[in-house]
Amino acid sequence: MPKRFELLVFDWDGTLMDSAAAIAGSLQAACRDLGLPVPSDESARFIIGLGLNDAMAHVLPELAQPQYPLVAERYRHHFMLRDGGTTLFPGAAETVKELHASGFMLAVATGKSRRGLDRALSTTGLESYFHATRCADEGFTKPHPGMLEELMALLGVAQDKTLMIGDTTHDMAMAKHARVARLAAAYGAHARRELLAFEPVACVEGIAELREWLLANA
Repeated sequence: MPKRFELLVFDWDGTLMDSAAAIAGSLQAACRDLGLPVPSDESARFIIGLGLNDAMAHVLPELAQPQYPLVAERYRHHFMLRDGGTTLFPGAAETVKELHASGFMLAVATGKSRRGLDRALSTTGLESYFHATRCADEGFTKPHPGMLEELMALLGVAQDKTLMIGDTTHDMAMAKHARVARLAAAYGAHARRELLAFEPVACVEGIAELREWLLANA
């Protein structure tokens, strides 16, 4: 049976990697180190997937932009301490491998830095299963459609044959701006009700449900 989609684009943190709590906690710790207002859990999780400038403007609106790198440096310090404790969601690796074997083109569009994503791909052993990846420090950041547009152009896939899979409203907005279908992962950083506002083709509650939907409907 012909596939509905040719290209499946995954967000990383909160979609494949169970890292939302580590990201939020690292940001909060960085703010404490610098004597800055500590964002709530909800606010810290909201910025997951955004680029540095957009993230800082949201959680620390009074902070001058030249100070953003100070926060970023302390964030990286704390995240590296936690990074060894972050793992793929159970079943995520197997799902990626099965989708690859089923003939889908796979890609990643993430708010991570290139260095961070390459480290994660190497650690998880999944680098060979993705045909292309784009990161926040390589151009436009979410919710701008740039990452998706670049991936589609590189891989030669049309908008109507592309599906974005992510756990944040930033992923959903990026997909909407790029005019591609989106699938919401409601087990990650943002609440189900917020994701549903973007009219995803489906909203799943875990990796097992994600795998089942993709193999049956994508």
